[in-house]
Amino acid sequence: MSPGASPAVLSRRLGLRDAVVIGLASMIGAGAFVSLGAAQDLAGSLAPAAVLVAAVVALCNATSTAQLAAQHPAAGGTFHYGRERLGPWWGFLAGWCFVIGKTASCAAMALVVAAYLVPEPFQRPVAALLVVVLTAVNLVGITRTAVLARVLVTVALAALVLTGVRLLAGIVAGGPTGGAGDGAGAGTWEVPGPLSGQAAGLWDGGIAAVAGAGEGGALGIVLAVAQAAALMFFAFAGYARVATLGEEVVAPRRTIPRAILLALAAVGALYLVLSVILVLVGPAPGEQGWGPAPFRAALDAVGAGGVWAVVVTIGAVAAASGALLALVAGISRTVLAMARERDLPPVLAHVSPRFSVPQRAEAAAGIAVVLLVLLASDVLVAIAASSFGVLLYYAVANLAALTQTGQWRLFPKAMQWIGLAGCVLLVAALPGRTIVAGLVLVALGLAYRGLVLAVRR
Repeated sequence: MSPGASPAVLSRRLGLRDAVVIGLASMIGAGAFVSLGAAQDLAGSLAPAAVLVAAVVALCNATSTAQLAAQHPAAGGTFHYGRERLGPWWGFLAGWCFVIGKTASCAAMALVVAAYLVPEPFQRPVAALLVVVLTAVNLVGITRTAVLARVLVTVALAALVLTGVRLLAGIVAGGPTGGAGDGAGAGTWEVPGPLSGQAAGLWDGGIAAVAGAGEGGALGIVLAVAQAAALMFFAFAGYARVATLGEEVVAPRRTIPRAILLALAAVGALYLVLSVILVLVGPAPGEQGWGPAPFRAALDAVGAGGVWAVVVTIGAVAAASGALLALVAGISRTVLAMARERDLPPVLAHVSPRFSVPQRAEAAAGIAVVLLVLLASDVLVAIAASSFGVLLYYAVANLAALTQTGQWRLFPKAMQWIGLAGCVLLVAALPGRTIVAGLVLVALGLAYRGLVLAVRR
């Protein structure tokens, strides 16, 4: 390092409470306000089962992440773990998949906020502006990120609890409306399967469609639930944000595992309750399914408008903003770690001596998200793309955790094998076009690293 250069070292400033809050903020926005509706569109009355499947896979992955983070508490998450336990190529694959998946997640969250706040012509500019503002917050320090995340997650949780109570009151008082007005009600069986109408383009193809999902076949139903679980996994993935901030957590061996498991348990219980409530309300109102605002549509279905629409809108904006805030921080730490190893341009490895954050990596992540916000076609497409990248990322994490021994083996190997199998199966259940596009992006990343290595030689 040249004289006068700032050391690329981050400060340990996050305690257990801040770490749990960042994990909660990373998960709640997606699950409550986007993924739950999409999961019910795919799995029908079996949506709670899809939530449970996603939760089990996430729990197994969480044990791998917690175990690895305790032994290797450095920025970068599974990029760092993969390099340490499996080799540089595995680490690069994990880091690249994380950047792909979480950039798509950020775009989805920004678009959700804009969809609640403004009409269609202004949604993309507003979403891009939100990304710029939250990236600026991240640029001035991780403790400020944690403080804002705490405020946002508190607002989101309050809105979700109030909305859930109002929906239950509406169901008890008047019964579910059946959504589209077809007389269906609670307990009505809906055959899981791909969406119809204009939304069918997202779900057509893939193993579920080939196996006849939506036609009553047992295998098709199982695969449709698996596809719904893959989308729900997108909502759970925020627990690992704590691991990507591992270099900034106090007492990482104790704090990281506890924070990950506490955040995951709380959000898993919340998602399951909300999914059951959404099923009790009835089928989605129309061919397009629940859409990007399922609980606003559910409130309308039980006759709760006006102030309740404002409550759920405030909650959605706070939750999605909190998730976006933490996601940008997580992406930048992985970019920092990859740049340190020269898998990305080394200029991105700089850490601000004043704020102790990787400002160049933060800015690069923000620019990438803004571009995707302006170019992405649909929120659900972004969610599916995110699931592809994140599931592959955790597959590498499970492989890395399987190599740990001795005092660092905190959980049974069986949990890592279940997590690995779950990641592979959920990726295979995604829509065909998502799998193809994701594989192309992965191949481009691997080709880039191969080219860089060839130039060095």
